[in-house]
Amino acid sequence: MTSASPPAIGPTIGIDFGTTNTVVSMTQGDGPATLVRFPTTDGDIFAFRSALSFHAVMGTDGRPNERVVEAGPWAIEAYVEDPLETRFIQSFKTFAASAAFTETKILSKRYLFEDLLAAFLLKLKEHGGAAMAALPARVIVGRPVTFAGGNPNEALALQRYEAAFARLGFTDIRYAYEPVGAAFFFARQLTQDATVLVADFGGGTSDFSIVRFERSGGALRSTALARSGVGVAGDAFDYRIIDHLVSPELGKGSLYRAFDNRLPIPQRYYTAFARWDQLALLRASKDMRDIRALERTAMEPEKIARLIEVLDDNHGYALYRAVSALKEALSSHDEATFRFEAGSVLIEKAVKRSDFEGWIAPELKAIEGAVDQALARSGLGPDGVDRVFLTGGSSFVPAVRDIFLRRFGEAKIESGGEFESIASGLALIGRESDLDLWSERAGVKP
Repeated sequence: MTSASPPAIGPTIGIDFGTTNTVVSMTQGDGPATLVRFPTTDGDIFAFRSALSFHAVMGTDGRPNERVVEAGPWAIEAYVEDPLETRFIQSFKTFAASAAFTETKILSKRYLFEDLLAAFLLKLKEHGGAAMAALPARVIVGRPVTFAGGNPNEALALQRYEAAFARLGFTDIRYAYEPVGAAFFFARQLTQDATVLVADFGGGTSDFSIVRFERSGGALRSTALARSGVGVAGDAFDYRIIDHLVSPELGKGSLYRAFDNRLPIPQRYYTAFARWDQLALLRASKDMRDIRALERTAMEPEKIARLIEVLDDNHGYALYRAVSALKEALSSHDEATFRFEAGSVLIEKAVKRSDFEGWIAPELKAIEGAVDQALARSGLGPDGVDRVFLTGGSSFVPAVRDIFLRRFGEAKIESGGEFESIASGLALIGRESDLDLWSERAGVKP
């Protein structure tokens, strides 16, 4: 009598839609997870920038008669080539859970959040070529433990995700916590039972999961013990740099004349720098008219002129690159030079790592609190954690790493696959026999 063959394992796909980058991974059968690579003129990439551009093609009547939509590095390229006629948006994940964000108007067309995400995903699929031509029905999407924002609406965020991913043809859309995806990726390295704390630092959120891995009958079993998260991460660090180095040179803290009074320049013009997407929105808002008027009454009009140029000429991307370069330099040096040059605007200052760490102290405190919360929920102390896996760009920041060094010691800490671990882990989760233990559908908790 012939025994029945085990059912074939179909392809799985995991998508880590991040604040800064989006990564896609797929499996075939019982093979390893493989990253989807996107061919560019500078070589293949797998970290696809989470950015959108809408380029206006002008008609003979002087009005835009076409919107050319691009995403990833192609969006950046379109913006750099023609910043005045291109609406550039990045870090838009940060308002996925914001009920206050209902829509934005781009070239006379209204876009809901799900419209922006769907436009991004469709271009991602297009640039993925043959690897993403035929997608499986099921997708495992990464989600933060705590969405970014002051009062995040988790259900709203997942509803928006659902609508956007459905436009790619997925009919079984599941969500798994991003640090859990990283834990699955990390578990491949384990040779014995271990309790692992995974810390995932994205652009908008910092998420933590504690997972117990055990070998039983030759298979690796896993049990989620606790999770926590906080809506601050790399973008918040960026804002602190801008707030201390850039905004004062653009008029923050200065005064303007109103009849016989001297009043401070409104702070709200500078809070927009907390999120890259807000710069484009500020440029299109009624506040822009007031900012232009301020140049005539400001005590330091040259600073307001710089602010106007930064907004009018879409210097947000150049600012992003300058801030990223400083963070990277301060990860390996005690002092570095911040240099932002765009158009006629030039800001150059020396920055000590200790100063930067002082600026981000509130965020570091919030991250520490979330780590301690995960430990408390698991019922474990630091001695109960065998391994600590750090992933995500901000894990390179020495002050962030010190949080874990103080609690767990150098010997327990590992890193690697900082940009691929989540997506690959999500794809591996898609092969689990009991998906409900590790993933959820919108509105249905695991």
